[in-house]
Parts: sequence; structure tokens; C-alpha cells
Amino acid sequence: MRTHRKKLGIIPCVKQIDTLAAEYPAQTNYLYLTYNGDRDDLDFKEKKQVIVLGGGPYRIGSSVEFDRCCVNSVLTLKKMKYNTIMINYNPETVSTDYDICDKLYFDELTFERVLDICEKEKPLGVIISMGGQIPNNLALPLHRAGVSILGTHPNNIDRAEDRHKFSELLDKLHIDQPVWNELSSITEAEEFADSVGYPVLIRPSYVLSGAAMSIALSKEELKDYLIKASKVSKEHPIVISKFITEAKEIEIDAVARQGELFCYAISEHIENAGVHSGDATLVLPPQRTYLETMRRIKIIAKNIAKSLNITGPFNIQFIAKDNDVKVIECNLRASRSFPFVSKVYKTNFIDLATRIIMGKRVPKIDRSFTDLEYVGVKAPQFSFTRLKGSDPVLGVEMTSTGEVACLGDDFNEAFLKSLLSVDFKLPRKTILLSTGSIEWKAEFLESTRKLQEMGFSFYATQGTADFLQRNGIESEVLHWPLEEKEPNTLTYIAEGKIDLVINIPKNIEKEELENDYLIRSKAINFNVPLITNIQLAKRFVEAIYKTSLDDLKVKSWSEYH
Repeated sequence: MRTHRKKLGIIPCVKQIDTLAAEYPAQTNYLYLTYNGDRDDLDFKEKKQVIVLGGGPYRIGSSVEFDRCCVNSVLTLKKMKYNTIMINYNPETVSTDYDICDKLYFDELTFERVLDICEKEKPLGVIISMGGQIPNNLALPLHRAGVSILGTHPNNIDRAEDRHKFSELLDKLHIDQPVWNELSSITEAEEFADSVGYPVLIRPSYVLSGAAMSIALSKEELKDYLIKASKVSKEHPIVISKFITEAKEIEIDAVARQGELFCYAISEHIENAGVHSGDATLVLPPQRTYLETMRRIKIIAKNIAKSLNITGPFNIQFIAKDNDVKVIECNLRASRSFPFVSKVYKTNFIDLATRIIMGKRVPKIDRSFTDLEYVGVKAPQFSFTRLKGSDPVLGVEMTSTGEVACLGDDFNEAFLKSLLSVDFKLPRKTILLSTGSIEWKAEFLESTRKLQEMGFSFYATQGTADFLQRNGIESEVLHWPLEEKEPNTLTYIAEGKIDLVINIPKNIEKEELENDYLIRSKAINFNVPLITNIQLAKRFVEAIYKTSLDDLKVKSWSEYH
């Protein structure tokens, strides 16, 4: 269709956006393409141009983190005396400010539009690894159309993005991964799930923010989630894998040069695997990860970087249990945690990546997490109050709309600072406990004793109250929402009698799920702090037990060494 259009002479023109309301001739670097014209406003005489593709509109999965990466890349290019072109269409971003780049195309991040701009501007190449998944998806189509993609070769990007190809690579490198299978029918999926055992993880390819990723606990859920995933990723395969319970998720953000690992940062999630990395609470340097696990992660990252001949930024996510490390996925682009690790390490990973992509020599970075005398914690910001009907529970599909990172002299200080920064109110007197399965009730028992020691009084649903009583802890029983009896959990939340709700989802029984959902929704609607993850709940209790608000120090970034 494109070839036919060009044969007919239907070619868009480049126009400048009139920023002076037609009162004076506008000479701006704000540009767009239109078919409503017969000549270009530019002469395209500039040389040594590099295009950076932006991240598009802000939404769940793509936000200011990617824009920061794009802006830092452009600023580095300008320092190296390249003429910079940004393609983006989000007026909220810094990358679309008039003084950031030499030319700004305020246009679609689609194959058609980007190729039109490349054909007119004739750049040295295009950097697609800074703006997240949308530009990353354009790597292969643009390469096939003859556009020079700077950094990692598009064929290797495809080898990492395509679940099937990437799994074959891991097998070849003898790198462990969760047991998986590529789906062709619901029957085959059910047979696979029966053979490995539930729960299983459903994962489409080439999607943003874990869209349609789900953990299925039963055959019924498996069928529902497969239908959802097939609608989101129609052109690419859907993979089903064994989900490993009670495992830690760890990720590495790194920069490589022609297959050699150049610099890296290993971060751990507070929450166990099963929470999307964009919703997880991230800790750097890791506090509760075995040194042997981190050593293996570095070795695996080196081997993958070499095999894919990576040049530029990349991110690998791992699942680890008892020093058994498995690779979940690899993205050959900057991740949303690149700004965080850059701030904590005081090393601009994007600046280094851009220089390496452009073939410049950069001094070797030789830093270890043991050099840091402070801790960074990145906490997610949610907007559940604005998303009617949403369930405020953490899962494998991303729901957060922002994040805040804080530094502290130790983990507890940084953790509490980050929670307070996302408007989490610390409880004063009362806590509602509904702590899920008997295993989680037992796991949270010591934390409950600490809360009792601090003077908190407890409300609890029947099962949790019975467990607490058997272990010598008093609580007042509140009825489930669907019981429609008083005293009721919903009534007490609405009347402001509860300062914090700790609600850990228990099982897949419909009534239990509905009760838990109603409690969580009520807490969100009445602005009552809510924790739905057992690991996060335990670390929160530990933090407020050991650290008071008076212990939190206000220090500038430069004061942390």
C-alpha cells in the first residue's frame, strides 16, 4: 500500500507549527507531517542528524521514566555535536519542549510516519531503545525498510522479544528458565497446566506493561485468561509457563558494548514474584538476596549480552529461589527503572549507553553495590480512586501510574520515606487484618505481635480473629461485606474507625474473592491505607517498629556518598 501511494505521488509534506498565531512568520522547530500541502517548509540541508523515538502518550506502562531516558539521550547527542531529531506526540513531556532538540516532529510513532520522516531527513540512524516498548516494536519493520537502527541489531532485538526464540537461546546457553510451552489451542494449554501443576503464567509477546499477563490458579481461570491474551497479542505467540511460588524477583539494568557488559545495577523486589516490576517496590542495593544469587545473575547477564551482541541499554528479569536462578524475560531497551538506578548509583546509565551506541570510547565503570553507604527504594503510585471498578490488588499486569524513589541511610528509612511520598498515611491506633491462608497468617504472626507491642488494636475477619485468639492476640471480629451483619468491615472503614487495612487475597472461591474485593475497594474509596501483599506488609511492620518519623533525615542527593 505504501509503495502504491508513493507511485501515485501521494507524499506528505513537512510543515512548521505556527506558534505566533499568524501575526509574524514562525520559524520554529515544531514540525508535523500532513497531506494537506504541496511543499515542505524545510530544505533538509542539515547533516550529522540522529533521530530519537519518544515514548508516546503517558499511560500505564509508559510514563515520565522513558521520557527522561529520551531527553538524556538527546542531551548527550547534542554534547557530541550531533543534530538531534525527536519524534513524539505527547505535549506533557520534557522531550517535546522547544529547547530540548534541534527538530521536534509532533507526529505518530508508527512505522508509516517514522519512515516518511527518515526518507526526508536522511539521518545517520535512529535510536529506538530509549522510549520503551512502542519504539522497540518498530525496530524490525524499520530495519527491513532500510533504516539504520543504532545500537543492538534489530534481529537480536527480535530474538529477545519473541518468547519462542528467546527460550531457544537460553536453552543453547544452558541458562535455566521456568518450564513453558507455546500455545496453539486451549486443550493443549489445559494439558500442559495439568502436567506441570497450577499455578501457571500466561504471557503474550511484544506487549506493554504486562498487558493480558495473568496467573491462572484453575482450569476455569486458564480458559478466561487465554481468551483475553489472544485479543491483546493477535500477531505474536502466547506462551504458558509454570509459575514458581514463594520465589524472589530480581532484575538487572545494564549497558553493554558490542556484547561486553559495561555497567550494571542489580535490584530486588520486596514483593515475591507475581507482582509486575512496574508495581513492585524496588530496592537498590539488594538487602535480602544471596551473594551467590547476584553472582549468578551477573554471569547470566554477561552471557546473554555476548550472545545477542548487545550495544546499548538492556534489562533482564529473574526469578530466584534458594540460589536457583531462572530468567523470566529480557528487554533490549531502557527499562522504567533506569532513571532510578542512575540516581542511586550517581552514574547516568543513559548517557553512557548513548555514547556507546554512537561508537564513542567511554572509560570503564568499575563500581559495586558494596560501595554504596545508603539505600534507594522506589515505591509505586496508584490511581485506583480514578479507575472505577478496578481491584486494588497487586498482580502480574501493571496498574501503577507513577512512582517515587527515596534514599536513606538504611532500608527502613528509605522505605518509609518512599511510602510517605506516595501519600501512604501511617496508622495511629487501629488496623483491620484479613491475612489470607493459614500459611500467611502464620507468616504474619510475628509482625502482628510487633504491632501489638506498639500499642495497636486490631479488627479482624472471623478466620483471622480465630487464629489470633489461638495465639494469644485479642481482636474484635468484623463481619464480611456479603454477610450484611453488623459490626461490618465496610461500615467501620466508612466511619473512619480503621487506620490501615491489611487484606491478603486468600483463594479462588467466588464469595471469598468478592468479599476481599469489596473490602479493598471500600478502603480505596475512603482513602484508608491498604496493603495487599504479605512481604510488603511484613517489611512495613518491621520498618515502623524500628524507625520512627523523627528518625527520617532530610538530606540532599549530594549528601549521600
